[in-house]
Amino acid sequence: MSFVSRKKMTAFDWINYALLAVISLVCVFPFLYVFSVSFTDPEVYVPLRFYLFPEKWSLAAYSYILSTDSFVNALKSTVFITAVGTVLNLIVTFSLAYVLTKKDVPGRGPMMGFVIFTLVFSAGIVPNYLLVQNLGLLNSYWALIWPVLTNAWSLIIIKSFLESLPSELEDAARIDGCSDIGVFLRVVLPLSMPAVAAFTLFFAVSHWNTYFNALIYLSDAKKWTLQVLVKTLVIDSDNAGMAGAGGDERSVPQETIRMASIMLAMAPILLVYPFLQKHFAKGVMLGSVKG
Repeated sequence: MSFVSRKKMTAFDWINYALLAVISLVCVFPFLYVFSVSFTDPEVYVPLRFYLFPEKWSLAAYSYILSTDSFVNALKSTVFITAVGTVLNLIVTFSLAYVLTKKDVPGRGPMMGFVIFTLVFSAGIVPNYLLVQNLGLLNSYWALIWPVLTNAWSLIIIKSFLESLPSELEDAARIDGCSDIGVFLRVVLPLSMPAVAAFTLFFAVSHWNTYFNALIYLSDAKKWTLQVLVKTLVIDSDNAGMAGAGGDERSVPQETIRMASIMLAMAPILLVYPFLQKHFAKGVMLGSVKG
């Protein structure tokens, strides 16, 4: 018969849990406020009043936003940048990381040196802007994708993960007649699914939250991303960009429109993350220890 021993709670544990509970509430309350205001009926909404839960539920703010051309265009732009950018990030990062794991590849040392150099030093905003301008990518979605195809941190983490995979599997695949590309596609990638899932989330969240680059590279309001549109609504207090609405803006308070736009910008990531959380944690930890 086995007995499960329970750790005795100390005063430090109680204080620690209490502080964590307070911090959690501090983080949750702003989210609850945004959620409540976004679903509050315009007829009962009172400005500058804290809503823990809506007094009367309504989808008026969401109906108004989803009926505007500006939000639909911003959603299409963000989805395109996130989907295409994430796929290209995965292809470039995993391919380059796999090459860097091979000690017999010519120029591997200098390539690794360049990667580490970019981890420490950055060109800055002005050189990056001039590069995008000279490439003819200004006011193009590709300005938000090509310059960030990969990064040093992701390369180093994925390289460490790939080096932890058994090399005997690759040798067996080559004996069976696989080329280097075949080994990468048929052996390495299937074994790397936890890391692929983790970095899919990393890259997707990064592209979905693209704000600064979109702000300086996209001059056409029709190509704005969701984050730029939300910034215009929330910080600039400007609803002029929400053109083409089917309803009457005067019947929907600006505050509920802002909060609903924030919820719509957060919703996709909040819905996807729970399904990738298991692979996210596993993928981050697998490359941390070799052996």
